[in-house]
Amino acid sequence: MENTESNNYSVTLKEYGKNIQRLAIHISEIEDKEKRTQSVYTLVELVKQLQPQMKAENDQKIWDDLHIMSGFKLDVDGPYPKPAEDVLVRKPKIVGYPQGEVRFKHYGRNIEKLIEKAIEIENDEEQEAAIIYIGQLMRSFHSTWNRDNFDDQIILDDIKTLSKNKLHIDLEKVKEMGLFETNTRRDFKLPSEPESTSSNNNRRKYGNNDRRRNGGHSKKRR
Repeated sequence: MENTESNNYSVTLKEYGKNIQRLAIHISEIEDKEKRTQSVYTLVELVKQLQPQMKAENDQKIWDDLHIMSGFKLDVDGPYPKPAEDVLVRKPKIVGYPQGEVRFKHYGRNIEKLIEKAIEIENDEEQEAAIIYIGQLMRSFHSTWNRDNFDDQIILDDIKTLSKNKLHIDLEKVKEMGLFETNTRRDFKLPSEPESTSSNNNRRKYGNNDRRRNGGHSKKRR
């Protein structure tokens, strides 16, 4: 294989190692195309066995990497098209920044989009459900930035501001029913009387048993 047997040539993809790259180059130099194709299928399975972490990868990635390691000289009938030769030097596409200023950065732009959709809802009950959902999200985001000073009135004022006074819900209803509290944050408390009665009965029960075992006298533990 010309000078590829030398230990001085560079490894294109180090995660595969030098030997896998040598095999990819060797297969690309086989004259019979059918034999090349059979050999590269075998090499793909060999890669998966030698490097178990590659099993989690998409098969196409392994095929693309073999093409890259062969210098794009691997002419076979594979299941995937050959990647473009400029894939290693191609500049990434520029990611555009969102246009427009976010009014409240701690809520983010998605909250503004949800409010825009809620404004379009015509059914009053569905719109109120949307407001409650948005309020719960806003409360969770707000509490991340400010845990000490919080009031449902703040969330309502922000909803009115972002919706330009098109979304409304009664503040007293929100506070009384805890509408802006997510289900995971609510504390469901059992009635106190049954708990105290049950605990008292348990104390009497176990207290009597202790006195019987100690000859009618309860012994304090130290």
